[in-house]
Amino acid sequence: MDIVPVIDLLGGQVVHAKRGERDRYRPIESALTAGSAPQDIVAALLALQPFRACYVADLDAIRGNGDHRATVADLQVRWPEVAFWVDAGLATADDCRRWLDAGLHHLVIGSESQTDGKTLEAALALTGEDRVALSLDVRQGELLGPAALHEDAARWPRRVIAMTLDRVGSGEGPDLDRIATLAARRPRVRVWGAGGVRDAADLDALATHGADAVLVASALHDRRLDAGTLARFASGQPVAGQEAANG
Repeated sequence: MDIVPVIDLLGGQVVHAKRGERDRYRPIESALTAGSAPQDIVAALLALQPFRACYVADLDAIRGNGDHRATVADLQVRWPEVAFWVDAGLATADDCRRWLDAGLHHLVIGSESQTDGKTLEAALALTGEDRVALSLDVRQGELLGPAALHEDAARWPRRVIAMTLDRVGSGEGPDLDRIATLAARRPRVRVWGAGGVRDAADLDALATHGADAVLVASALHDRRLDAGTLARFASGQPVAGQEAANG
């Protein structure tokens, strides 16, 4: 299972996301580094663990208030070995093209920003399945965006993010049942968990419930997930209980 750090961008800074209440987000306070500048935060995360991917939520773009394309493009140039997955409220084919033209080639199509499935189809046509993820967004049990994107697993690309917004930054733990349900509905899809990860025990639980990757922020910045734990998952060592299950 891959660990994918998250940076949430708002007003040029990395902010602390909590429960999807975006009007209340404040600049992040990280034990890894001082300040909240995007380049400093990414550098600190990569010093903790050489992550292969990073999830970037451009909250200004999602809310229709400008974007951080230049900032994220600079991150990609500085760290070309990292796949920066961009969630920027992409709602049209032109939105996708603008980010691709800026040098960002891993697109997240968030269901909350969609009116139908056309943007997902456009993104897949433009860059291919290996570089597109569908975020199935839920808040307080409500499916955000077109029901068909949530319900018709045949539409899903190879990566699907189980984004439970009210679990983000909550300290309540991940939505394991939802992740297991999505994984069972289309077994060949890689399901990414998002929201609520607190510690190594949550990572073990996610791995046993069908998560192929997990998005994490708070538990990295307050050091509840340390370098040793991250290295264990990066090395592919068995999670608790799997040794016996594997015989």
